[in-house]
Amino acid sequence: MKAKILGISVLLVVLCLFMSFMVPGSFLKANNVENLLQRTAMYGILGIGVAFVIITSGIDLSIGSLVCLSGVMLGLLLHVEYRPPEQLPVRHLDARGKRLTIDGKAPSIGRGDVLRFYGGRRTAILTVEQVDSNGSGAGGATVIRFRESPFRDEKQGFVSRLFRVVSSERGKGRATSRIIADIPAGTLRPRDRIVLLHGHDLRSFSVRDVKSVKEGLRITIDGDVGAGFDRSWYVLPQRRHQRLSVPAALGTVLLTGLLLGLLHGLLVTKMQLQPFVVTLCGLLIYRGLARWLTDDQPQGFIEFTDTLGRVAQGKLVLYQGANASFGIPYPFFIMVVIALLASLLLNQTIWGRYMLALGRNEPGARYSGIDTHRVTILAYIICALLSVIGGILFALDANSVSPSSFGAWYELYAIAAAVLGGCSLRGGEGGILGVVIGTAVMQLLKNLIVLLKIQDSLELAIIGAVILIGVIGDEFLRRATRRR
Repeated sequence: MKAKILGISVLLVVLCLFMSFMVPGSFLKANNVENLLQRTAMYGILGIGVAFVIITSGIDLSIGSLVCLSGVMLGLLLHVEYRPPEQLPVRHLDARGKRLTIDGKAPSIGRGDVLRFYGGRRTAILTVEQVDSNGSGAGGATVIRFRESPFRDEKQGFVSRLFRVVSSERGKGRATSRIIADIPAGTLRPRDRIVLLHGHDLRSFSVRDVKSVKEGLRITIDGDVGAGFDRSWYVLPQRRHQRLSVPAALGTVLLTGLLLGLLHGLLVTKMQLQPFVVTLCGLLIYRGLARWLTDDQPQGFIEFTDTLGRVAQGKLVLYQGANASFGIPYPFFIMVVIALLASLLLNQTIWGRYMLALGRNEPGARYSGIDTHRVTILAYIICALLSVIGGILFALDANSVSPSSFGAWYELYAIAAAVLGGCSLRGGEGGILGVVIGTAVMQLLKNLIVLLKIQDSLELAIIGAVILIGVIGDEFLRRATRRR
């Protein structure tokens, strides 16, 4: 094992020297080195996970689809939408009769209020003339008469109350502005949004701060709107609604990974199915689920770029110059912690010795009293959990997840890194340090393809060649050891 680690380390150094000589102006740039560290960290987490499965003489082909599913789930669970504080469903809008029928009662709406109708074929701004607050309409509905006549009848839609702008002014320093509107206290909070309306002009802004004043609310918004807004403009408040809190969403995604890893282990041990078949089916199922859950639509994390996104995109700055800076990305520290814990588990605990024994000789390990089923299940759980952690980091780094392609082929990078790092596909041999170095070699090869302007279509061919070379080298080493 030491010989393999030494060999892959020498290869890593040779590649670094080669790149430094061939493209020093690009390879040694701070942002390129940071990118290499970040990609090595995120792919390294996947490689460490699959290493445990390979050591127990198994395989996991579902890693890329798990990365995709975890990213999609996180986006769905953290989904943020903005809705007016009071959104009343419209049963029917009679344009000629200048009245609309609302399901239920509307106690907050009275004569002179301004409503925005939307959700139908056209939008309209309506001034309330009369409200039937007794609910005399059919089915307990409320009938509202208005002054204007919109374009046509509508059979469905929503209405929300609008508020008038009292004044506006530019903020000081940052690109912010202040809007004073006759909005009731408690309607808006920081991180909500407002929509400013004037005829067909519509502008949306994020709320930075809110303060009650005599006229209503003084709203500090992100954006320089100047002082051009007066009482001819309307404000539509929109409250922020997040599906789950960040801890709850992360916990749910991690729990899903744990359960799927447990399922893999149970199918391999209790049902005696081949790991290749189980994880190949997982590859197809998880990708299909991700596409179905999102209707094949991308999931974004723009709302969390400055908060949760910092975990994947931030860095510990070590040098700050006038034109450049250099720092270590946060995912690299996460990988180091995971690698240390994984190394302790594999080399310093009885479970690690059981995994190595299981990979070398499964019948012998079983006859010696080792619960091989439990050890195998643990390996698949670790692999799935680390795949989910990697998927979260990849998703937050990309800020968007496309379920049809996100995570594709990532299992190949993970397996290639593990094989290069000294994990034998026969099982019973491997180390965490070697996997990390193998991941760095894989990322250097990808970087080499980009910087030397080699066609991207050769990337998979190079990965396949690397895996083949690793397997051939492992076979020659095994034969030499046997002859010795």
